[in-house]
Amino acid sequence: GNDIEMLRQAGFSFAMANAHEPVIKAAKYRAGSNNEEGVLDIIDRVLKNEAPFTH
Repeated sequence: GNDIEMLRQAGFSFAMANAHEPVIKAAKYRAGSNNEEGVLDIIDRVLKNEAPFTH
């Protein structure tokens, strides 16, 4: 698919820690694995206006 290109073009792109290596390399940031509630951590950071989402 076009996932790799989408990650490269996005302003904030994240790969889960347990993603495949090409996905990790294409993403600008890495989240914890899906076993570590990585998505929840990113959502919390957005809602708290924490790095890299600060204004």
